[in-house]
Amino acid sequence: MTSQTTPRIAFQGALGAYSHEACLQAAPDMEPVPCQSFEGVIRAVREGRADLAMLPVENTTYGRVADIHRLLPESGLHIIGEAFVRVRIALMARPGAALSDIKHVRAHLVLLPQARSFLQKHSITSEPAADSAGAAAELAASGNLSDGVLASEVAAEIHGLDVLARDIEDLDHNTTRFLLMAQEIDLTRRAERMLTTFVFEVRNIPAALYKAMGGFATNGVNMTKLESYMVGGSFTATQFYADIEGHPEDPAVKRALDELGYFTNMLEILGVYPAHPDRGDPSGM
Repeated sequence: MTSQTTPRIAFQGALGAYSHEACLQAAPDMEPVPCQSFEGVIRAVREGRADLAMLPVENTTYGRVADIHRLLPESGLHIIGEAFVRVRIALMARPGAALSDIKHVRAHLVLLPQARSFLQKHSITSEPAADSAGAAAELAASGNLSDGVLASEVAAEIHGLDVLARDIEDLDHNTTRFLLMAQEIDLTRRAERMLTTFVFEVRNIPAALYKAMGGFATNGVNMTKLESYMVGGSFTATQFYADIEGHPEDPAVKRALDELGYFTNMLEILGVYPAHPDRGDPSGM
């Protein structure tokens, strides 16, 4: 824990970023600590400058966040929760500007295509920015009434900008999943529906992955995610990142993990945590 009176939570980006919005939703009583990189977020917790980290792992439109699965096992941090943020895009401008005044907008590269229809309808040109929230801060410091920024409404509130249009994204389901991480692992059963995340490396034997996955199928354990990534620059050393439903102490999960152990060189649990309500019911009920 940090020596700060108010607990702190670190995130990547500037104040007003979607990661900041995730912090406000999941930990509204904590002081947000913006960092320039994912590595910086991890260091802030490891060095005691923050108590928790908020890291994005995947997006419903763009898939997994680059590099994050490589960083998580090496971070020394553990997952204690998850959060989901719907990517709602707002067009913001300096006070006094009207929508008809806006000729040009800036935003992070991944946001611009998501609002293509709106921009074309209003004949607004665009250019990418390194950070949407940072672009909002720069716009607030300028005197330009014909420029706008696409970002979260949180950015407009922080930087004193007016929101001229809301929910302008083309897709209404674009959601980012975040992981809430701490230095200490929490293995307590804190909810009826728990998730377990782990990484493993299969042994170099025929059909090792097939055999390793068999234990989850035969024991009725739902695996919600399985992704592979190379380690150490080798095409043969492949690690897998997995999310399953259940707690390691559940009999079925315990049997499946025990069976997995027979076919792996390495197995490490990254976290045991409650499933967020926005995850939905896998049964479809």
